[in-house]
Amino acid sequence: MIKSNRLLILICFTLFLSQTEWLRAQHIPLQLLEHRDSLSTLNITVVGDLMCHSVQFNYARVEADSFDFSGVFREVKKYLSASDFTIGNLETVLAGKSKKYSGYPFFNTPDAFLEAIKDAGFDLLVTANNHALDQGEKGILRTIKKIKEIGINHTGTFESQRDRDSIRIFNLKNIKLAILAYSFSTNDVPIPKGKNYLINMIDFDLIKSDIRKARKEGAEIVLVHFHYGDEYKREPVAYQKKVVNKTIESGADIIVGGHPHVIQPVDYFKTDSAKIDTGFVAYSMGNFISNQRWRYSDAGLILNIRLVKNRNTDSVYIKNVSYIPTWVFKGTIAGKKEYVILPATISPKDSVLNYLTKSDKKEMKQAFDDTHYILTKYNNRIEEIAPPKEIPFTQLQEKKNTLKNSSINSQ
Repeated sequence: MIKSNRLLILICFTLFLSQTEWLRAQHIPLQLLEHRDSLSTLNITVVGDLMCHSVQFNYARVEADSFDFSGVFREVKKYLSASDFTIGNLETVLAGKSKKYSGYPFFNTPDAFLEAIKDAGFDLLVTANNHALDQGEKGILRTIKKIKEIGINHTGTFESQRDRDSIRIFNLKNIKLAILAYSFSTNDVPIPKGKNYLINMIDFDLIKSDIRKARKEGAEIVLVHFHYGDEYKREPVAYQKKVVNKTIESGADIIVGGHPHVIQPVDYFKTDSAKIDTGFVAYSMGNFISNQRWRYSDAGLILNIRLVKNRNTDSVYIKNVSYIPTWVFKGTIAGKKEYVILPATISPKDSVLNYLTKSDKKEMKQAFDDTHYILTKYNNRIEEIAPPKEIPFTQLQEKKNTLKNSSINSQ
């Protein structure tokens, strides 16, 4: 047995020397292998507003007080769950069935909506938005409670001052990511006196302080989510640009936004205040799911940001950004009324989508084309993920790295 072990060790050592000599013969430095092994890659996925209007929960109703929203995410679930960390904006509250379920203007959504979100693969929900106080303080607290119970992270609304002051920092793939969130409004619903901790409002001093604290606690990347801007404007307004510029000055690396309910352009920015020298901003992610059925508001996207860290140099940078356009179908499938988020990676000719009418297909294509135009308007370094036209969607493999195959570098 001892002789066998010695023989095995000798063989392994000989193979190592042979590989080393081959590398030297090819003039390939061994440091290249060390460099390759020193890289950590983290894929962050962000989507827009997760809304639930009354017609949505009525479509999802199974019985008097039973709902099933799982079908909403069935065509995009593989992309959301494949990512290392998926973020969405929960633009509703879960105040419970003791209060009547409702949509706009004061939302109260069945808990089953959150269950479908969890099942779809979301890891964190932003809860700072203009509808956070739709059901008052109790609505905020119960929403936080249900999010915690189901095992999803959240930020933007809080249970206490201590909770608010606790920066959300996640150690993912050897990269420490901090996530902050702020809203411009609560729709004139007053925050209870002495309880400003319930929701983060956009305050430049507070944002700067939070980013500084996140850095002090070890955050290498700071992602800030804003709920701001003018509804249905397809370009960022002056206020959005001011907020973004101030936040860049304060040291943010990535900035994403919501509230306009339409997609707005994205861009890279140079900064000397952050860990990375090139940051990224998506001014508005638009709707991911809602009952807003008109052009631009029925379009969404799955945005993937790939971060890379070199452990040898302790540097972190955005390797590339890619996206999948989405469109919300509303109609009848096999006799059942449904909402389904459809990604651009699925062909309208595929038999899976035999329920689409000519009008549906036209609107879906229009949405995908609109999204491509808007997202490349400021910068064409963002890549759209879609299948080659000659390969039907049903033949594509559902690989875990679907969102990891982009090739455009930001460095």
